[in-house]
Amino acid sequence: MNKQTRLLIAGFLSSTFITGAAFAAGVHPTTGEALADDQTFTYRILDEHSSVDPQVVEDVSGAEIVRDLFEGLMNQDRDGNLVPGVATGFTTNDTKDVYTFTLRDTAKWSNGDPVIASDFVFAWKRAVDPELSSPYAWFVQLMSIENAGAIIAGETAVDELGVKAIDDHTLEVRLSAPLPYFAQMTTHATTFPAPQKVIEAHGDAWTKPENIVSNGAYVLTEHLPQERSVRERNTMYWDNENTIVDKVVALVINDENVALTRYLAGELDRTEVPAGQFPRLQKEHPVEAISFPRLCNYYYTFNLSEDGPEAFKDPRVRQALSLAVDRKIITEKILAGGQPEAYTFAPEATAGFTVPEVEMSAMTQAERDSLAKELLAEAGYGPDNPLTFNMIYNTSESHKKIAVALGQMWKQKLGVQTDLGNLEWKVFLETRGNQDFDLARGAWCGDYNEASTFLDLLQSDSGYNDGKFQNTRVDELLASAKIASDTTKIYTEVEQILAQESPIIPIYHYAGVYMMDSDVGNWPVDNVEQNWYSKNLYKIAE
Repeated sequence: MNKQTRLLIAGFLSSTFITGAAFAAGVHPTTGEALADDQTFTYRILDEHSSVDPQVVEDVSGAEIVRDLFEGLMNQDRDGNLVPGVATGFTTNDTKDVYTFTLRDTAKWSNGDPVIASDFVFAWKRAVDPELSSPYAWFVQLMSIENAGAIIAGETAVDELGVKAIDDHTLEVRLSAPLPYFAQMTTHATTFPAPQKVIEAHGDAWTKPENIVSNGAYVLTEHLPQERSVRERNTMYWDNENTIVDKVVALVINDENVALTRYLAGELDRTEVPAGQFPRLQKEHPVEAISFPRLCNYYYTFNLSEDGPEAFKDPRVRQALSLAVDRKIITEKILAGGQPEAYTFAPEATAGFTVPEVEMSAMTQAERDSLAKELLAEAGYGPDNPLTFNMIYNTSESHKKIAVALGQMWKQKLGVQTDLGNLEWKVFLETRGNQDFDLARGAWCGDYNEASTFLDLLQSDSGYNDGKFQNTRVDELLASAKIASDTTKIYTEVEQILAQESPIIPIYHYAGVYMMDSDVGNWPVDNVEQNWYSKNLYKIAE
């Protein structure tokens, strides 16, 4: 007999249900707060987003837009718990290798067409189709969907993917191995439905405002590259009557200090706090300056491909550079926003993950520096043979400050010479993805709340293993974690191997450090993934 794990929509809506009558009265029906007449939310992003195509988008700012324009099977609430999206719930079999989702019959595309199970089948097959070359194809393989890996490798036909529309409102997914957190992964943009007729009619131009058809709470009404993106209420959305925010504007502002100035002038409702300014801003604006844990890491990755620097093929060199980084200076002096130092890849905020103690974390900085000098000398580098390399990061004042600090630490402590290079976001992604670098900045925000969302990046065949690190034992451990009832020992060993091999240099784990206007209601500060949905926000009258 199947094990019933259906999520009931009724309980969720009972706590958040909002009526049109309450809106008309100008008050929030649950909190009683007076609502602003202008329900526009405006926020700053650092770079132009990569795409608003669910199967193509690969960055955080793009995913934020896609979550408004499209809706997947499941969403998250303000605490990060699963709640119904297009699906009202799901069931699994006893072995958790078959998931069956029931789709609501009121879901519609913005053109009025019904959203049906075959829209998800089309999207998921599209994501693994080698013809699209989705940067997130590997994510579908990570979901353990039957035949995904073979399809991506070009060994099996796309139609063999283990996903099937039983009828218009029933989607069946077959997995190659049990995956207890599979449903959590359906909140990711790659798994959102795609409008087949529109894509076939317009090709790559289907995401332009004049062509796009979406099924989320908002539609794309304007996009000026490198400047602004605007989305407005989708009147066809199944829960449109319970959405308060009418318009969402994302402004591309590359300079975080300029963004802060515009925020203080009242032009923005949210912006990131520039590095080092949180203590001052918290004193001056105690209600608006906020910091909270995020499920993200900040690191540098070594190019370990065949064409990478010969010096980096020696783990002693990599470990020496990692040891010599004084993370406390970066987190407390440069950033000063509550970010914790990182000696492991997965953050402490990860659900069910206990941060293991690695040798480096138990040492004083003086002990780390001493060992770094020894290891680099053993590897043959010193005053007579200085280590030199280039390091790249995407354009940002805080990224620049960190890169400069790293270069200075290595020069002063180890005599290392670094050549810094900053690149515009899309150029940076391409350069790093093509292994055209020595050392490159990296950052990752969890696609779901489980340690594998970080550790799987260092699997040999991961699509985002830009440093091309390969370790057979790590691959074996990560594969075994997929079916393990207790992953603690597995993930501990993986982190210990990473600390010893040092394919990456963990710097810090993120905090959400924002200036947030006090008139923004219901921002999900307790959702460490920061999967926020504009339909759950509201603007309070000032």
